[in-house]
Amino acid sequence: MNAITRRWAALLAAIGIGLAGCAGPDVSRYRAERPELDLRRYFDGTIDAWGMFQDRSGEVVKRFTVVIDASWQGDVGTLDERFSWSDGTTSRRVWTITRQPDGRYAGRADDVVGEAQGEAAGNALRWRYVLALPVDGKVYNVDFDDWMFLIDDRVMLNRSFMSKWGFRLGEVTLSFTRRSP
Repeated sequence: MNAITRRWAALLAAIGIGLAGCAGPDVSRYRAERPELDLRRYFDGTIDAWGMFQDRSGEVVKRFTVVIDASWQGDVGTLDERFSWSDGTTSRRVWTITRQPDGRYAGRADDVVGEAQGEAAGNALRWRYVLALPVDGKVYNVDFDDWMFLIDDRVMLNRSFMSKWGFRLGEVTLSFTRRSP
């Protein structure tokens, strides 16, 4: 095997390892976990969230809070998310989420490329989408693989893995708390 062939083989192996690392467990693994997560029930009313973004080395780059006003009309939900970032900036994302006949979820937002796909089982939701992420005057399409776990009827934890071309860029951690009705 010559040097060029070895380099290509090493590059392809690295890409394969990177892509395999993004696969993660199947959400059905959590089917027996309780309490059961029903998005229409949990995301109904006002939810407060606290989070942080860590780069791939684990350094906390940004912290944020979110207030989510959520409501449903049948199988269609609206989540109006208002972010306050640690650098003093604010942003907003409005999701329209539709429960599909097979129990899965589809979602859209202005900064989401295409359609988000979600699947819930037991206390877990896996939510995958591509986000058009502005960074230093440019916009990058970044893959998000969100895992949400309902802890009790008020608290849910979320861990999101960000990647581009199968390579891990960082992680977002969020804690949601539903306000009492």
